[in-house]
Amino acid sequence: MTSGQQTLRKIQSLEQLYRRGYHSDMIDTTIEQLIAREQTQAKQAFARLTATLHEFEERYQFSSEDFYRQFQAGELGDEADFFEWSAFYQMWLATQEQINLLNAAGG
Repeated sequence: MTSGQQTLRKIQSLEQLYRRGYHSDMIDTTIEQLIAREQTQAKQAFARLTATLHEFEERYQFSSEDFYRQFQAGELGDEADFFEWSAFYQMWLATQEQINLLNAAGG
């Protein structure tokens, strides 16, 4: 069993306890602190990725969204820069989703 699977089992066990009426101020505070820390890290990563995308946008004179759509449709060449830009855009999208989920979890 991987570390991630073990963590998920622990979270599920805590969820079951809470659904049965268990409550712990220490767990509540710890979870809030963990979410806040993850939010901060995700926002920092998002800012770095945004800066990287802006560099590509300035170099090629179109938005990352337009680039990605065209790249996925096979309308652009297979330059190494394009594969790199695509990877950064995918990371940017994933980080944006992570931030949204963390914001929802943080209340």
